[in-house]
Order: sequence, then C-alpha cells, then structure tokens
Amino acid sequence: MNITREQIDELNAIVKVAITKEDYSDRVDKILTDYRKNANIPGFRKGHVPMGLVKKQYGKAVLVDEVNKLLQDSLNKYLTEEKLDVLGNPLPKAQDNLDWDAEEFNFEFELGLAPDFEVDLNTKKPITHYNIIADDKMIDDQVDRIAKQYGKLISQEEVNDDSEITGTFKNEEKEIENRYTFTLDKIKGKTNAKKFTGAKAGDVLELKSKNLFEDDHQLMQALQVSHDEVHDLDIALTFSIEEINKREAAELNQELFDKLFGPEVVKSEEEMRAKIKEDAEKQFQQQSDQKLLNDITEYLVENTKFDLPAEFLQKWIQTTGEQELSDEQAKEEYEKSEQGLRYQLIEGKLIKDNNIETKYEDLKDYAKEFVRAQMAQFGQTDPDENVLEDIAGRVLTNQDEVRRLSEQLMSQKLTKLYKEKANLKTKEITYDDFVKEVYG
Repeated sequence: MNITREQIDELNAIVKVAITKEDYSDRVDKILTDYRKNANIPGFRKGHVPMGLVKKQYGKAVLVDEVNKLLQDSLNKYLTEEKLDVLGNPLPKAQDNLDWDAEEFNFEFELGLAPDFEVDLNTKKPITHYNIIADDKMIDDQVDRIAKQYGKLISQEEVNDDSEITGTFKNEEKEIENRYTFTLDKIKGKTNAKKFTGAKAGDVLELKSKNLFEDDHQLMQALQVSHDEVHDLDIALTFSIEEINKREAAELNQELFDKLFGPEVVKSEEEMRAKIKEDAEKQFQQQSDQKLLNDITEYLVENTKFDLPAEFLQKWIQTTGEQELSDEQAKEEYEKSEQGLRYQLIEGKLIKDNNIETKYEDLKDYAKEFVRAQMAQFGQTDPDENVLEDIAGRVLTNQDEVRRLSEQLMSQKLTKLYKEKANLKTKEITYDDFVKEVYG
C-alpha cells in the first residue's frame, strides 16, 4: 500500500491511496474460507462447497467490503501519524470507472485543513467585567420577602392594599381554569386594583388579561399558559375569590435563622443580611462570568482573522447529511455554521496553547458541586460526602450529562483563563443597573 499527499494550498490537499493485491488478498481469502466452511448450498455437503463456487457467489462482495475497510483504516492511521488537523471528514473523489476485477486500486480523497493562526487575548480596548453587588435596597427587599414568606396568615373579610388573594382564573374558550395566589400590589394600574379592593370571598370579578399584572411572567403563571402565548394575550377572564389573607411578617429570631440556614449558622439579623448578600453575589458572579464569556467569544470571533476551506466545507455539508443538498442550500448551511466553526477552532487553539484539560477527577468534583447546589435548594445544606460521591457517580454514567457538565466545566476553565490573561476593566454595579445596561 502506498499513501501520498498532494498539497493544493494551505487549506486543501488530496490524499492518494494505492492498494495492491498483497494488501487485501489474505483478508479476502480468510473470509471466503470461513464462508466455505459454513455455506449451505443445495447439492453440496456443508464444508465441501468448491472454493470456485464460493468465490463466484461471494467473492466480489467480500472484496469490496474488505478493500473499503482497509482503505478507511489506513486513511485514519495516515491522518493520525501525519498529525493532520482536518475539518469535517475526507471526501472521496468520484470514480465512475472503478474496476473491481482489477488487482490494484487507486483512491483519492479531498481534505479540508484547519488554518494556522494565533489568538490574542490582550485586546486594544478593554472588555468590561462586571462586579455585580447586592445593594441595601435589594437586601431590604429580600429580608421583607423572607419575613412575609415565613409569617402567619390572618384571614381578612375583604381585599385591601396588603391582602394576599387566592382564587381561580377561568376562560372557557382557552380552557383556562387555574387556582393562583398573589398580592394586590402585583396587579397593574389603579383601574384593575379598584376591581379587587373591597371584594369578598365568593365574589366573581370580570377582568381582562391584557395589562392585568405588572409582569407578563406572573400572568403566565396565573393562567398556566406558555411563554409565547402570554405576550399580547387579550382575553376576558373571571376570577372567583376563595381566600383573602393578610400575611403577618415573621419575627427575625433564631428559630427563623435556623430554618433558613441550618442550626447556629446565622445568629443575628446582621449576620442574616450578610449571608443574603453573600449568597446573592455568588449568583450574580455566574451571570457576570457568562456575560464576560459571551463578550470575549464575540470579540475573538470578530477579530481573530483566518481563512477557512469554504468550498470544501460546503461540499462536505452537501454530501454528509441524510439528504443531499443543492449547491445553494449547502452554501446557506455553511454560512449559518461558519461563526460557530470559527469559535470551535479558536477555543481549541486556546485549550491547546494553555494546556487546559478536563480530567475525570475534575469532572467528578464538578458534578459533586452541582449535586450539592441542587440539594441545597431543597434545604439539605450539609449533605454527607458519601451521598455526594454516590449521586455524582450515577450522574456520570449518563453520557448526555457527562457532555453537558464537561462543556460547563470547560467554559469555567476558559473564563478563568480570560480573567488571568485578557485585557479587562472591572465595573462595580448593582444588579438592577446591570440588567438595564446589559439587557436594556
């Protein structure tokens, strides 16, 4: 067997594979011998079929199959040994006149090669890294919410400004019938609020869905409709009032602190406020890091210049799907995926140049932290280490979960790299201002 490469340009090459009879004859003869031992052909005892008949009946199919296997194995080995960084897969060049009765075969494959380029994280213009803080107002609001959430309900005769109202929303046409609890301050506008004020249990209110709540997401929960459906929803509703309560705030004492944070973790309102601030800013850190990751990704894709073997990639896209695409469809698909491919190459370059790797132990530790965070949401703030090990081990038997967690862990490692090496400027900002500045 002889394999040679013809370099067309920096991004394209042709690999030629010449296979001789010596390369495949032993493999084909062995398989045909096995066929002869087991063949059931009328007129012949098992194992006594003439080899000539076996070759006539099965020889061509076995030859084609074995040559193709040999071809793929040798091509993959060649690409590995030559350390060729190919994009997509090698594309066989069409051979309409291939003669399978010949003893030697010649094949050609087109290769699309990954470009050689450098990634510069030291941007001319610094990229903003937000340090999102929990301000006093946010902490005050959270303390109030907790006190009300854990407070006791006091029944009221009629709805007033501080009422918590429970009832059922209905609309027959949309088949809506959902029981929901909300506070009067979530209702939008004085006109709507006036319909509730003074109402009593058993009353049925006539309402409109449009502009009923301050937040459309609350309307989505109140009516149990989809995110897409809730926007611009304008239907008539009835609301049957079932309960009217006032929630008396809980006392900020040790009993409440233990219930929220575990025994003796927090011992005063001051410590509670500090813990709320700490927990909130941990959450904000995740959003800040994701924003940084998105911004640097966008910058690198726009500013890291290199060419791609576009013609080859379009041809590869055209021929490797379930259905063959037209030239125009393949070009359109390539244009859609080009930015993603560029970032994959940039990310791969950063990972290689900075020796970033994800070992199994790293992934297991990351899975344990993920499980720990999930358990904390259900009040299990101090899980046993053996329990964490066991659950994390089960999670890592699921390949989809392994892939998802690996991607998250790699994003975390890249974010750490960006914080160390990218040209960043830190901006301290409250969460509300961060939302306004980033999301408008």
